[in-house]
Amino acid sequence: MEKYEKILAQGRDAGLLALRLGVGFFFFYVHGLPKLTAGPELWLKIGGAMGNLGIHFAPVFWGFMAALAECGGGALIMLGLLTRPAAAMLTFNMFVAAVMHLAMGQGLKEASHAAEAMFVFLALLLAGGGRWSLDQLFFKGKI
Repeated sequence: MEKYEKILAQGRDAGLLALRLGVGFFFFYVHGLPKLTAGPELWLKIGGAMGNLGIHFAPVFWGFMAALAECGGGALIMLGLLTRPAAAMLTFNMFVAAVMHLAMGQGLKEASHAAEAMFVFLALLLAGGGRWSLDQLFFKGKI
């Protein structure tokens, strides 16, 4: 029975590693990095969507923060470093993105990517980075 439990535990850690590497890579390289390097013009557009939530000040700042969350958060998720804080930041970021789509009248289909990503990051927030993460190496899984 112990051998079976050990195999299951390794599968869980392998699954978390695969999830972190895959999702982290796409959020870092495909979503975050292009937004971060695009500069203030795109940040203004992204941050301007906060007006749908009644937040009308500092749109460039909010756009930059969203881009930084996706880029930096994606890198941290890949590494399994500060996994829970990064996942919390990205859960919130994707929640806001999903609400933005809905507030702009785009419907569930357009909001689905952000909503799905929100639940992936929520799962990482709850589960942590797993045994094969830098969190485990540096913090013994306490973060």
